[in-house]
Amino acid sequence: MILHELIDYTTLRIIWWGLLGVLLTGFALTDGFDMGVGALLPFVAKTDMERRVTINTIGPVWEGNQVWFVLGGGAIFAAWPPLYAVSFSGFYLAMFLVLAALIVRPVAFKYRSKREDPRWRTSWDWALFVGGALPALLFGVAVGNVLLGVPFYLTDSLMPMYPGHAILKLLGLLRPFALLAGVVSLSMLITHGAAWLTLKTEGDIQQRARRIGTVSGLVAITTYLLAGLWLAVGIDGFHFTAAVDTAGPSNPLYNPVSHSGSWLNAYIERPWIAIAPVCGVLGMGLAVIGLRSGREVSTLLWSKLGIVGVVSSVGLTMFPFILPSTLDPTSSLTVWDASSSHLTLFIMLVCTAIFMPLILCYTAWVYKVLWGKVTEDEVRGKSGTMY
Repeated sequence: MILHELIDYTTLRIIWWGLLGVLLTGFALTDGFDMGVGALLPFVAKTDMERRVTINTIGPVWEGNQVWFVLGGGAIFAAWPPLYAVSFSGFYLAMFLVLAALIVRPVAFKYRSKREDPRWRTSWDWALFVGGALPALLFGVAVGNVLLGVPFYLTDSLMPMYPGHAILKLLGLLRPFALLAGVVSLSMLITHGAAWLTLKTEGDIQQRARRIGTVSGLVAITTYLLAGLWLAVGIDGFHFTAAVDTAGPSNPLYNPVSHSGSWLNAYIERPWIAIAPVCGVLGMGLAVIGLRSGREVSTLLWSKLGIVGVVSSVGLTMFPFILPSTLDPTSSLTVWDASSSHLTLFIMLVCTAIFMPLILCYTAWVYKVLWGKVTEDEVRGKSGTMY
C-alpha cells in the first residue's frame, strides 16, 4: 500500500476543512484582540502615556499573532487552490484594503514614539485604529458575502470569471447582510480587545475598556442573533441536487448544485452543530458579565469561547460548501471538489503534525513569559525598548 493511502481522500478533505477552520479561528483569537485594542486605542487612552501603555499590551505579541493569518492564507493556497484563486480574484480590492491596513499597522507601531510631536503621535494612533478596525470589519463583510453567495462562474477550463468593473465589484460586496456580518465581526473583536485590556492594564484604561467592551459585547450578541434570523427567513442557501462522489476529482462543474432552501436546514440534518451558535452567544454573554463585574482571566476566556462559537457556526452551517456561486450554482466550491490532490493533502498533514505542536508550544511559552500587567512605571522605566 502507498503510504498516503493510509488515509482515504474523503477523510483528508474533511481534516483539511477542519484545519482551515482551526487556523482562521486561531487568527481571530490571537490577532483578533490586537485588532480590537487598535480599534479601542483612541477611546480608552486619553493621554500619551495611557496610549503607550495600551499599545505595549500588544506590542510584544502582535507580530507572532499574525503568523496565524499567514498560515491560514498558506493553507488556502496549498490545500484549497481553487478557493485561493476564486476568492482572491473576486475580492481583490477588498483584500488590498485589508493588506494595506495590516501594512500600515506595523509602521505605526515602529514610528509612533520616534518623535515627541503630539500631532505626529496622534496621526499614528489613528493609523493603528484603522489598522485594527478596518480588517475586523472587512473580514466580517467577506463572511457575509460567502453566506450570500458570490457572483462568479467557472469556464470549462475552470478559470474564475467575475463580470463587472473592479470598483463596482468592491461596492457590490457592501450588501446589507454583509455589512451586518461586518458589524458582528467588528463588535466581537472590540469586545475581545476590551477583555485583553482588562487583563493587561489597570486604572482608567481598564475602566474605559470595561465600559466600551460591555456595549460592544451586547452589540455583538444582538447583531449575531439578527444575522441568524435574517439567514433563516431571508436568504437562500445552497445544496446538492444529486449524490456526490466525496472522493472524486477536484472539479466543481461535475457536481450539480441548487441555490434554494435555507442554510439552517443543516441544523435539521446535523442537530449537534447547534452547539456552535450556543457557544457564540453564551461566550459573548458571559464575557459581558465578566466585564461588568471586573473579572479578568475568565472574561478573556469567555470572549475566546464566543469567538470560537461564532466562527465555527459559519463553517458548520455551510458544510460542505466553501464558496458558493450565485451566477452559476454548479460552479460553487465545496469540500468535495476544491481540494488539492490526495498526496498533497497527506504530505501537508504530516508537516502540520510536526510543526503545529511546535508553534503552539512556542506561543504558549511567549504568553507565559509576558504574563502580567503593563503599567505606566514600566513604560517609563523601559522607554528605550518599548513603543
